Amino acid sequence: VHGENFQALNLLQARYKEQVKCVHIDPPYNTDTSGFLYKNNYRHSSWLAMMSERISFAANLLAEDGNFLCHIDENEYERLHILCGGFPLFNAGTVVWDKRNPMTGGGGIAIQHEYIIWRSKTGQAVNFGAGNAQLILAQAKKLIAENHGKVSEKVRKEFSRWVKSHPDFSGGEKAYNFLDDDGLVYRSVSLRAPEPRTDPKFFAPLIHPKTKKPCAIPPNGFSRTPETLKKMMEKGEILFGKDHTTQPNQKRILSEDSRRQITSVLPDATRGKTDLDLLGLGNFPYSHSVRFYKTLMEAAAESPADVVLDYFAGSGTTAHAVINLNREDNGARKYILAEVGHHFDTVLLPRIKKIVHAKNWKDGKPRDRDGVSHFVKYIRLESYEDALDSLRHELRDDIVEREENRKMREEYHLRYALGEETADSETLLGGDFIAPFSYKLSVVRDGVRRDERVDLAETFNYLLGLRVSTRKMHDGALAITGAAPNGDKCLVIWRDLNKMNAAELEKWFEKHCAEIRGGLHRVYVNGEQNLAALRGDRDQWSVEVTELVFRQLMFEEVNDG
Repeated sequence: VHGENFQALNLLQARYKEQVKCVHIDPPYNTDTSGFLYKNNYRHSSWLAMMSERISFAANLLAEDGNFLCHIDENEYERLHILCGGFPLFNAGTVVWDKRNPMTGGGGIAIQHEYIIWRSKTGQAVNFGAGNAQLILAQAKKLIAENHGKVSEKVRKEFSRWVKSHPDFSGGEKAYNFLDDDGLVYRSVSLRAPEPRTDPKFFAPLIHPKTKKPCAIPPNGFSRTPETLKKMMEKGEILFGKDHTTQPNQKRILSEDSRRQITSVLPDATRGKTDLDLLGLGNFPYSHSVRFYKTLMEAAAESPADVVLDYFAGSGTTAHAVINLNREDNGARKYILAEVGHHFDTVLLPRIKKIVHAKNWKDGKPRDRDGVSHFVKYIRLESYEDALDSLRHELRDDIVEREENRKMREEYHLRYALGEETADSETLLGGDFIAPFSYKLSVVRDGVRRDERVDLAETFNYLLGLRVSTRKMHDGALAITGAAPNGDKCLVIWRDLNKMNAAELEKWFEKHCAEIRGGLHRVYVNGEQNLAALRGDRDQWSVEVTELVFRQLMFEEVNDG
């Protein structure tokens, strides 16, 4: 969506309510370099008001197990943390992003971190994906196969050395450097309780399988109950030492679908600017790392069918990360971006097109042919400035001529007259949509006024929250079918009233809607019609005038206010 994000979020409310798994944003940090426009005397309150409105809209879009992630630095962290506490979201914690690159200054401490405030609709654990599990498991299989399918001490040492020395593995991944007799990869995890236990049952010793003597007990006691430890022993999930003098540990097996809880500190020193330079889009001043974003997406949008929303899209790093993640696990995640800047056309869209065309780039040229099947739909929204300019431009001449002088005319315009004076204004949707396929607005772009075509049908779909199933032109009329948010099956018909009158519409309906009319709940049609007369005894659908519904949905909040 190319447009102001408040407008974009408002437009998406009906269509994507409770369907977004992850809202991930990197807003302006409200510093002198962040680009946030504010009145200096109200700097913090203006920024918080801006954030509050948009978080409120975003919270409505989150699915029942959704996550809300917001990047921020120390300038507004405390205030944003308190603000987020006012929304119906659980505090999952704060991630400290260790950027490994301290910013030295004139005094104080050199800062090398930022924060990600993490909220969720439920209090469930936030887990990573399997990370490099597949690579580790593949290496284990390779070494065992080279040793005639046997796990020997030589294979164990070679595997352990390979895992520990791999430059791309995290500390947690390097811990999976053990092979058991069955070729399973595992790590050793302490069974020590984090704090001293007071119940004696947590100090009951485990019996060593060979010496048959009680094993050493962790100083704080065990973290599991005796019943749980017994079940773990039966499953082979307890690691014993050579004798009873060693404390038993948990044997945690690595599998392709293994998940691990995300930690409060995530190190990543990669530069987002490098990602853009490789694509030949280095004219964008700043962006975050694609690799780091992908790490966050693995935890916040782990399902291959999740929807991710970023309404401070910037250069499109979130989309880039989602596309890369889908590449890796053959997922079908979808992303929704909203960005108001001019770089929407010069950076964001080209970036998506390029990364879809090839995975690896250098100096703006593809280094492979690893393309993916991808479909992108983008829309542009009328801005506040466009709306006000259109009102001034479209005010009827007789009203303007009644003004006595330029000053009075300007004062009149500034009242944003929305009554009888603008009844014929297309901006306020006065009258019927006589020719909906050629509907235009007069806008000013780069100092030049021109007419821009408006997709009324697509706008109406969003206002309804319609989940579109089909969209097809039949004999001069556009028919759109889909489901409303409550599940009702809808049919929306658009026609040029200059070319299809009410009688011709009835014939068209009888010809093209015979197959679907039985399951319909609602039919929307622009202009005068009498389709209700065609309903049979078994038909349950109602007929509504598109113009009336359109105006009601578009301005209901304004009218209610």
